[in-house]
Amino acid sequence: MLKKTYPYYLANEAVAANTDLEVTDKFSGEVATRVAMADAAAIDKAIGHAVDAMPAMRAFPPFKRQAVLEHCVKRFRERYDELALALCIEAGKPINDSKGEVTRLIDTFKVAAEESVRIDGEIVNLEISPRAKGYHGYVKRVPIGPCSFISPFNFPLNLTAHKVAPAIAAGVPFVLKPASRTPVGALIMGEILAETDLPKGAFSILPAHRDGADLFTTDERFKLLSFTGSPAVGWDLKAKAGKKKVILELGGNAAAIVDGDQGGKLDYVVERLAFGAFYQSGQSCIGVQRILVHAKVYDALREKLIAKTKSLVMGDPKDEKTFVGPMISESESKRLAGWMDGAVQAGATIVAGGKVDGAMFEATLLEGVKRGTDLYRKEAFGPVAILERFDDFEAALATVNDSDFGLQAGVFTDSLAHAHRAWDALEVGGVVINDVPSFRVDNMPYGGVKDSGLGREGVRYAIEDMTEMRLMVMRETW
Repeated sequence: MLKKTYPYYLANEAVAANTDLEVTDKFSGEVATRVAMADAAAIDKAIGHAVDAMPAMRAFPPFKRQAVLEHCVKRFRERYDELALALCIEAGKPINDSKGEVTRLIDTFKVAAEESVRIDGEIVNLEISPRAKGYHGYVKRVPIGPCSFISPFNFPLNLTAHKVAPAIAAGVPFVLKPASRTPVGALIMGEILAETDLPKGAFSILPAHRDGADLFTTDERFKLLSFTGSPAVGWDLKAKAGKKKVILELGGNAAAIVDGDQGGKLDYVVERLAFGAFYQSGQSCIGVQRILVHAKVYDALREKLIAKTKSLVMGDPKDEKTFVGPMISESESKRLAGWMDGAVQAGATIVAGGKVDGAMFEATLLEGVKRGTDLYRKEAFGPVAILERFDDFEAALATVNDSDFGLQAGVFTDSLAHAHRAWDALEVGGVVINDVPSFRVDNMPYGGVKDSGLGREGVRYAIEDMTEMRLMVMRETW
């Protein structure tokens, strides 16, 4: 079970400032623990400590950064069950998905430990004309400076890890605001980081209400803001961020295309579609929301997917049989139910699921959803998926692109030509062939275009954002 209370971490140290933040068990609705909340004064102090820590972090050698990350991997493994249960309680994530996220947390820190000792530079040949004869160029990467991180509720361990682990590898101090609905995992991470010899001020982890956390965005002492969350909030933060670099990992309404040559593989396709659409109650920015199926296999796939959707167990996320747990809040469930009702009023049909009880939202499949409805155009961020038929592959690609979002897309096809055409034509950050867009490995470049954000996560790519190139030009003789 969770501890009764959790402190926040200010300049590497636990501070039991208060117990103002109630964290609920998302299934029962009861208060599960209480967490210390940071006010503006604490945030300001943390930023000052991060600035002061910059010289020590620059001097903190790669092998020591690697040792810190390796210590975290060791302690995460030792506290695996605790981390999984905390995630299950505070996020309502089914226990099997929670265990999977702890595994990814470990993977992310392992990759960062490897990358921390290979942040290399390059030699630049400057002798491109007679005037540059005898000049040589050398480039190295240096830490960008103090970083501001804001992480979301849906992957409170792994998406936090994708900010924290690269920061340690890159040698940048940071101040992290975890989601106030799910802060416990990040605070356990802070407890483990506090066991290391990171320089004082290297990290602060401060739960704070959004309306009191403007310094995370506006303070000019930060040189980078990395935000993961909703598009509306992300773009607003970017507008307020001033001169600092901004990395945004935002939302999506991801599509999966099932080509007409998948007739003999429909069982596999259906398993992956059901997983992509409904795992962790659909609360993933790369969850499958739109399913485009070729007319040759539409009826057969529809029948199998309806049966699979109806078979998914909804209930207590602590039960290993549960596949669909609660959404993060009843208000989010009501919001999605309103979108679903609007789609039905516009002519859509619910072919599986559709029942809503508080924060519990049944895995739901619809067809005939009009393209102008909220359920089609916006990010559902819940256990709802839309089926539609296509006859022409090029038209299907155009349909996928008819979106304000562009995070990832999935294409099931045996045609190499179609795979490459999708890679060329789809306006997304990543195309996944023969799997759902929900597929992610933690070392790959991950991010989107259009309203889905700016920049890329994936440890090496995040390190590049958290460092700057510094050139030295040397004249051979003078």
